[in-house]
Amino acid sequence: MNSKSRLIAGLVIGITLSACGETPAPDVATAQDDPEQKQPNILFIVADDLGYTDLGVYGSEIETPNLDKLATDGVMFKNFYAAPTCSPTRAMLLSGVDNHPAGMGSMYREISPNQVGQRGYEEHLHSRVATIAEVLGDAGYHTYMTGKW
Repeated sequence: MNSKSRLIAGLVIGITLSACGETPAPDVATAQDDPEQKQPNILFIVADDLGYTDLGVYGSEIETPNLDKLATDGVMFKNFYAAPTCSPTRAMLLSGVDNHPAGMGSMYREISPNQVGQRGYEEHLHSRVATIAEVLGDAGYHTYMTGKW
């Protein structure tokens, strides 16, 4: 791992760990405080290998007050279908479409020979499928994504 990758990994880990601190996050101004801003802010966090009850808000023994505050002040997913691998799951989560119609029937380069060239196994998200970032962008939001696909 080169120094740039280590720096980025360290920043991601540091930010994530700071969200698990003992002091709850302070209340922040809402969109109603600014008459020019009518749309709510959206923060969409996806974490690998995070179990349903790994956060305090879902019943964990581990205290995660900052993430708990974000969750209780926002929208929490309580029912979602996940594929056995990460890329198809991300395709569904970011598009709202089943992974096969989205073009991610399997992980990149892990398709069997009979699936090569078949619809649903294109190994990339189809341009005909809109992501949440595209829909929000069309609604006037500025979007940003960081992390792995």
